[in-house]
Amino acid sequence: MPRLSLAPALVLLLAACVKSAPERAAFRPEGAPIWSSAAFDPARIEGRWQQAAAFSAGETPGCKPGGAEVRRGPAGLEIAARLCLNGREVRAAGPLKMTGPGRMAVPGMADWWVIWVDSGYRTLAVGTPDGSFGFVLDRGRIGADRLAAARDVFDFNGYSGARLKGF
Repeated sequence: MPRLSLAPALVLLLAACVKSAPERAAFRPEGAPIWSSAAFDPARIEGRWQQAAAFSAGETPGCKPGGAEVRRGPAGLEIAARLCLNGREVRAAGPLKMTGPGRMAVPGMADWWVIWVDSGYRTLAVGTPDGSFGFVLDRGRIGADRLAAARDVFDFNGYSGARLKGF
């Protein structure tokens, strides 16, 4: 009489218990044109930044606002960041590598494209070509005029500005 193995049944049972990865939100059409700030000066972003807004699929950002600190290290600019991106807390730390005008490789994340910075380097609007995230950083409490300007630039770059949620 053949013996029935429980192994296949256990594998199926365990597979049913594993959570699937969350669907990736896209806040702009992938492949749509996006522009980064050609005049962006990376040396001017050193210091502390507070997260003022982020794109979210929900009615609210879904987590506490984060921030970033950019400092000059032995090999160039370095970042330590905790951000709220579409309801998830995301951390990044390590060297920032410039990959083009207004474009930075950030450890553990998709490249950051600075799509707008105000003339005083108080506010940064950051997006990414695949549209998986977008957010606004500010040196202090963001003014309504700068938040509106950031929203307009996100709209211009194909993002759905209505999904940009302030903190």
